[in-house]
Amino acid sequence: MADAALSGTEFKKQLRAGTPKMGLFLNAHSPTVAEQLAHSGYDWLLVDTQHGPMHYEKLSAMLSGISNGGAKSLVRVGGYDDRPGIQQALDLGADGVLVPYINTAEEARQAISCTKYPTVGTRSVYFPQRSMNKAGLLGYAGNWNNEGIIALQVETASCIENIAEIAAVPGIDILFLGQNDLCMSMGLYNKYEFPHMYTSPELNAATQKLVEHARKNNIILGIFLFGTSRVGEFLEKGFTFISVGNDLHHVLTQTGAYVNDMENVSKEKGKAWKRRPTALF
Repeated sequence: MADAALSGTEFKKQLRAGTPKMGLFLNAHSPTVAEQLAHSGYDWLLVDTQHGPMHYEKLSAMLSGISNGGAKSLVRVGGYDDRPGIQQALDLGADGVLVPYINTAEEARQAISCTKYPTVGTRSVYFPQRSMNKAGLLGYAGNWNNEGIIALQVETASCIENIAEIAAVPGIDILFLGQNDLCMSMGLYNKYEFPHMYTSPELNAATQKLVEHARKNNIILGIFLFGTSRVGEFLEKGFTFISVGNDLHHVLTQTGAYVNDMENVSKEKGKAWKRRPTALF
């Protein structure tokens, strides 16, 4: 069964039960790429409007493509105060949102409020629109507060400092660890030579604190990784919602593999060819 056929409630239930759901961030503003990747076997795809050049019309087309391919769809919005971005993403049919840069419990509450209909939250109701086409106004709005997939990003030292209070905020489904920004925020890029900050005692302690409070509040653990080398490690730590990079990284790494093969083959045949400088080297 394609995960898009699962209800949001069942999707989250499986994650909490320990069933991994693997996915990918989308930073290219391409509905064609989004739809093709939705057919690639990933459980979910996340359209990254925080770092990608997607306006609402492009976002609409990308979410339609993801739905056609059978994957769950999420959107990373601008922040806890990005009410227009959250509203548009959900009205356009996203199965959930990822809200970045959460530092305090109050910011978490504001983010959750924007995603939930009254009386739990303050999301505006409007009909007709794509999100309501299948179940209708009452069918969608009446069930959304349980069905939506709401993730908050853990990526600052302040978030880790306040994680006990943040994790206790009602309505959070996923706490999503962003190691890159967290390392930056904790000053680990200055302290360690790349890539040793990712295995540093400081980051490990912060991660363990996140894991402890997520488990205490029955919250799903998510993480952004580049590649698959550490997937097993984080599965063992209890992370079940895992990204292995983004579409542009996939393009670079797959292209890099072909380029490497062509360098080797051309050298073997006495027709040496060298790649031009790339973003990976």
